Amino acid sequence: MKLRELDILVTAPPAPGWGGRYWILVKLTSDTGVTGWGEVYAAAVGSEAMGAVIRDVFARHMEGENPENVELMFRRAYSSGFTQRPDPTVMGAFSGLEIACWDMVGKDRGRPVHALIGGRVSDHIRAYTYLYPTRPHHALPAFWGDADQAAEAALDTVARGYTAVKFDPAGPYTIRSGHMPSLHDIDRSVAFCHAIREAVGPRADLLFGTHGQFSTAGALRMGAAIAPFNPLWFEEPVPPDDMDSLARVAAALPIPVATGERLTTKREFAQALAAGATILQPALGRSGGIWETRKIAALAEAANAQVAPHLYAGPVEWAANIHLCAAIPNGLMAETIETPFHNALIRGAIRVEEGFVRIPTEPGLGLEVDEALVRAHPFTGTGLHLEMQEAEVDYRGRTVFGGGAPRE
Repeated sequence: MKLRELDILVTAPPAPGWGGRYWILVKLTSDTGVTGWGEVYAAAVGSEAMGAVIRDVFARHMEGENPENVELMFRRAYSSGFTQRPDPTVMGAFSGLEIACWDMVGKDRGRPVHALIGGRVSDHIRAYTYLYPTRPHHALPAFWGDADQAAEAALDTVARGYTAVKFDPAGPYTIRSGHMPSLHDIDRSVAFCHAIREAVGPRADLLFGTHGQFSTAGALRMGAAIAPFNPLWFEEPVPPDDMDSLARVAAALPIPVATGERLTTKREFAQALAAGATILQPALGRSGGIWETRKIAALAEAANAQVAPHLYAGPVEWAANIHLCAAIPNGLMAETIETPFHNALIRGAIRVEEGFVRIPTEPGLGLEVDEALVRAHPFTGTGLHLEMQEAEVDYRGRTVFGGGAPRE
């Protein structure tokens, strides 16, 4: 079996758009007619430019190769252009293609992907979700800054069986990071933690997100303020490439530090572990694919750390995350996004039930993409999958992060 054809489909999820402006899906076909689906998460360039990168990586390093040889193809892509260092754009392209290879090999062998990477350790995976509006009066954008509405959404989410909820009320995601949070941002964050903890009690862990926006001192101030509410993690407290600052924050705070959605390959994750991160959050459509992330999980296991795959994308990357978690002993939980479009795109093949995801037993990733639905929602905009704000931090308390990716 050899890799023969590549098709790239960029689809825009309908409103409310949870999961980003668009999802980049790749479909590989072998010379024997077997197909495999993958998803590329990294998107630091426009969708058309990213498509060109994906096609180049496939033609240069993968076309004509046996899809079983993921290690060989990884080494080619990782070394491309005489680099041999993490490149999030190239590795993002490779990650989606590599996921498709595993789907293809699993289908050819009649085995689920998790059976090919070590076998099943768990029957089901604990899921977590962001807090999204759940009631008619939860209006956007006010919802993102309203602690009482967040607590109501947390109650509704826990009622569906979730045992962990994530929220990020700590101000705008700005290109000017790392910055010192305003006292208004700190007060709002404390109010969210207090209201949500009061609402759910011990029924759910609180997951506090920041997306790498704080200076070291700012992260320490914010961490100290929210520590009394016992959050399970403090996510990306400092910019993702600043491991020295990550180490200072991890050493000073009692809250476990989580990071990883913007990191790629075992090299960067090894640095995060050395800096004191105890929860790794790889996005498999960026981190190097399933096999590379299996290695990252082994590094975490040796460091007594856990893995909680990140998801702000479509359901194909989600499926890869679930298969990885099924095969590792140190999986903590997996992020999920429940929308009708996510569900319809994979025809309901994988679902959250009472806060957990059952491990797929069908061959490959255990899904078939509804290609007609994908093509019925093409992305036609010019924005990126996610974008940071350029406005300066407002220390008068008038900035509230708008949530997700705005619709075009």
